[in-house]
Amino acid sequence: MSLLLVELDLTQDLEATLEIVRSAAANHSSELIEVQVTTDQAHAFIIIEYGNKVELVTELKGTDLEITDVADVRLVGADLSEIKALRPKGNYLVEWDLPEGLTMDAYLARKQEKTPLYAEVPEVSFLRTYVREDMVKCLCFYDGDSEADVKRARDVVSAPIDRLHRIEGADAN
Repeated sequence: MSLLLVELDLTQDLEATLEIVRSAAANHSSELIEVQVTTDQAHAFIIIEYGNKVELVTELKGTDLEITDVADVRLVGADLSEIKALRPKGNYLVEWDLPEGLTMDAYLARKQEKTPLYAEVPEVSFLRTYVREDMVKCLCFYDGDSEADVKRARDVVSAPIDRLHRIEGADAN
């Protein structure tokens, strides 16, 4: 199975939104893996392990959800079975718009090289990244004491921040 990122603007109650997504996932041999919501409750980042992508996306787009983006993603820096079992919650999400021409192989090599440097910023824990398969952007999740600490961690690994969100996990089950 593969992973799908669904981004949406929250125009209705979060629980009602999640019920729509859960139902669509269940209808198409898919599983809701994680839901992260900006603290202002304006935007949600949803990861779904899907069985039939076309049918799932068609059903989601046929709802009144305000979907802003849908893309295949690859989990990096964590194990999917761990994510499913522990449902770890970070408190910061960094979006990085990847530079044009960067390949997945080059990104993964860079990630492997730079990840040990996070030890220089013990106030922040790198949790996981979802890299879009089309290499448009990645979403990096952190648990940290402050926005400044997350920015410092990104500086240490020489990775820019295009958008930084304080987030709250929502129950994916």
